[in-house]
Amino acid sequence: MNILITGGAGYIGSHVAKQLLETTDHTITILDNLSTGSPKTLETLKTIRDFEFVKLDLKAFDKIPEVLQKHQIDTIIHFAASIVVPESVENPLKYYMNNTVNTTNLIKCALENGVGKFVFSSTAATYGEPDSLPINGIDENFPTKPINPYGMSKLMSEQVIQDAAKANADFKYVIFRYFNVAGADIYYDDSAHTQLNPRIGQSFPNATHLIKIASECAVGKREKMAIFGDDFYTIDGTGVRDYIHVDDLADAHIKAIHYLDENPSDIFNVGYGQGFSVRQVIEAMKEVTETDFPVEHAPRRAGDPAALISDNTKIKSKMQWIPKYKDLALICHSAYEWEKKL
Repeated sequence: MNILITGGAGYIGSHVAKQLLETTDHTITILDNLSTGSPKTLETLKTIRDFEFVKLDLKAFDKIPEVLQKHQIDTIIHFAASIVVPESVENPLKYYMNNTVNTTNLIKCALENGVGKFVFSSTAATYGEPDSLPINGIDENFPTKPINPYGMSKLMSEQVIQDAAKANADFKYVIFRYFNVAGADIYYDDSAHTQLNPRIGQSFPNATHLIKIASECAVGKREKMAIFGDDFYTIDGTGVRDYIHVDDLADAHIKAIHYLDENPSDIFNVGYGQGFSVRQVIEAMKEVTETDFPVEHAPRRAGDPAALISDNTKIKSKMQWIPKYKDLALICHSAYEWEKKL
C-alpha cells in the first residue's frame, strides 16, 4: 500500500511510522507542518527505512490533491490536529478550523483521489463526563457529549467521516478513540534486553501530558509540577485516566489497515481498561526513577472530566489486539529514559 501519515513527525504519528517502517514493506509518506513535530524524529525514522516527507499544513487545501496524486496514496492515517484541552476552551476556533475543517477537506480530497482506507485519530474526550465507567466497548455507542471544544471538534470530524463513508461505498474507515497515551519507543540496546533506550518519544515543548511533565521533573528539567484539582469524586480526589503505551496504540493502527481488507468500517476504544489517578502516576514516576520532586496543588483546569476509563472488549475481540506494555511502571520508565536523552 501507499500510506500517507499526516502529523507523522509528531508523537503518536512517529511511533506508527516507526512500526510500519520496521514491520511492513508499504510505501510511507509523512506529511507534517513541523509546528509541533520534530525534524530530529524524522531523521531517526530515516535510519530504519526510507520514506517520503512533505512539509505542508493541511490548511493548504489546494496542495493536498497534488500530494495524494503524486504519491498514489490509497490509505491515510490522520493524526495532524491540535490537542490541548485547556487551549481549546480558550481558543475554540483554532480547534474547529485545524481539527474539523482541515479534516473535512482531507476527506473530500481522499474521496476525489481514490483513497479507500482512512484511519482517524479521535479521542475519549468525545465522551465528555461519562455517567458510568468503564466506557462501553461493545458497540462504542456510549453517549458522546463532549465538554470541551477539543472533544467536540473530534466528534464532528467523526461524523463527517461516517457520512462520507455512507455516501461512498469504496471509502472505509476505522476511528480510534484514544485514552491517555504515554511512554516512548520500547527499544533495547542489546539482545539481552537489559537497557531500555528509546529512539523516539514525546518531543514537543510545553507539553501538557501528566507522564511527560512528571518525567521532566524526574530529570530536573522542571523544578516542580502541579496537580490540577484534588476535589474530584475519585479514589483520592485527583483525576483518573486510562494510560496506554504509545507502542501499543501504534500497533492498533497497523492492525486497522489490514482489518479493513475484510471488515466493515468501525469505531474502537483504545485503552487498557484500567485507571490510575494523577497522584498514583506521580508516585509511580518517583518510585521508578528513585527521585523526589515538589508537587503543588492547583485549581481544576477548564474542560477536565473526573475520570475516563475504557472498555477495550471490542478492539480485543474484533481486531485481535493484544497489549504488550500494560504496566504503569514500564510506561513511566520509557518516558523517563527518553527524557534523559532530550
